[in-house]
Amino acid sequence: MHMLRAVTISPASWTNEFMTVFVDNAKIEWRGQNWCHLVADSLEELHAFAKLLGLKREWFQHAASYPHYDITESLRERALLIGAIEGSNARIIKSAKALKAEFEVVKSSAPSQLVLFQ
Repeated sequence: MHMLRAVTISPASWTNEFMTVFVDNAKIEWRGQNWCHLVADSLEELHAFAKLLGLKREWFQHAASYPHYDITESLRERALLIGAIEGSNARIIKSAKALKAEFEVVKSSAPSQLVLFQ
C-alpha cells in the first residue's frame, strides 16, 4: 500500500495555503513518450502547480472530458518530488469532477464575446 504525502507549497502570492495536486499513472503513449494527467482540488491550485513545473497555461486541457494538464512520465516524477500526490482512480475522478464543475462556472461567468459584424 502506498503512503500518500502532501507538501505545503506557498507561492509568493499565497500565505499558508495548502495546495493539493494529484498525478495519475495513466501512461498514455503519444509521440514516443508516456503521458499522465495532472489535476488538483481547484483550478487555482492546478495552474499554480503547473507554473511551478514550467508548464505553459495554453497547455491546459480545458476542452477534454475534464480539465487537466498532460505531463510526461519524467515530469510526473518531478511533480511527485515537489509535492504532488499519486492519486488513486477514485481521487483523480473526484478532483476531475470538481475541476470540471468549477471550470463550467468560470466559463459561464466570463463576458461574452462582442459581436462586431452580423
